[in-house]
Amino acid sequence: MKMMSLFGIAGVLLAASGFAQTTLKDAFKNDFLIGAALNEAEFTGRNTNAAAIVKAQFDSISPENALKWESIHLRRFGFNFGSADSYVAFGRKNGMFIVGHNLIWHNQTPAWVFQNDQGNRTVERKRFPVNRDALLQRMSNHIFTVVGRYRGKIGGWDVVNEALDDDGTLRQSKWEKIIGPDYIIKAYQFAHEADPRAELYYNDYSLENEAKRNGAIDLIKKLQAAGIPIAGVGLQGHYKMDWPTTNQVDETIAAFSKLGVKVIITELDLDVLPPATSSQAAEVSMNVALRAELNPFTNGLPAAVQQQLTQRYADLFAVFVKHHAAVSRVTFWGVTDADSWLNFWPIKGRKAYPLLFNRDGQPKPAFYAVLQTARATLP
Repeated sequence: MKMMSLFGIAGVLLAASGFAQTTLKDAFKNDFLIGAALNEAEFTGRNTNAAAIVKAQFDSISPENALKWESIHLRRFGFNFGSADSYVAFGRKNGMFIVGHNLIWHNQTPAWVFQNDQGNRTVERKRFPVNRDALLQRMSNHIFTVVGRYRGKIGGWDVVNEALDDDGTLRQSKWEKIIGPDYIIKAYQFAHEADPRAELYYNDYSLENEAKRNGAIDLIKKLQAAGIPIAGVGLQGHYKMDWPTTNQVDETIAAFSKLGVKVIITELDLDVLPPATSSQAAEVSMNVALRAELNPFTNGLPAAVQQQLTQRYADLFAVFVKHHAAVSRVTFWGVTDADSWLNFWPIKGRKAYPLLFNRDGQPKPAFYAVLQTARATLP
């Protein structure tokens, strides 16, 4: 394998001429699908620059928000599929593998889902959580309606998202508290019945940490024992410059592949900014106040940091390619730096640089370093 360490930024840029006409999806065609998570402006074409990059570079797409419960089922009666339909239409028009993200999550689920109908006011209803049978019915209705609508169109679903705490135990979400731990099995059963041909995934962050990884391994084994056709595990890949180590990534992919499931890198980005907290988690509810020292690159990324980012991407992709038989897809969480959620999370207003394309949609040195790791580029 060609080693990125032989190059530096200057070497990468010099080598770039050899990749001028090479796209990510073509470079990795013998390894895995290359995907991007899209916002509405991108899949509707309003953001023409980003849409053009997606069409040229990627052969798989995921929705940032278009298929989440609060986006399509905000109120109890009635669904709003306008944005989701546009997302699926974009993928079908461009011949892409379309991912459904996600069906069951503790975040971005409307409050009514967990509330009983007792009482005449919202404050009264909050006192009476819905019971197990009613919540299972709401889950079933949601999954059968959503998955059924896109049956044969969406190729794979993140059925349950982030069900584990950092210690590997089940998160005490409202789903778990009201239904019980079997809510996970029920969700997969409903999804499989709604579209028997769609791949079903479990998706979570920080699975590179041993305790949480072991919890996920136990969860997958329980799903398999229950007869659930679980196809893959999603490693979200919201990585730092110093975490996880490449050894941790290597070990994690190997551990899940031993279970006979695909391994998917589902939400890849690299945070080069100073850490806002000591947590490695990608919990969306985190919110930290903006301070100047946490936003140091307002005028652009220094060359030294750009080189570190480049090397880090090359090292990670070398691991992904090593495990090409197990890794079925690598999806970036965003298209360009301008679109990244890290501009707003966990601190609003920062200037982030986590992806392969800069704010103007131009490929960064990391783009060319990533291309060099693909088996298709080898003699």
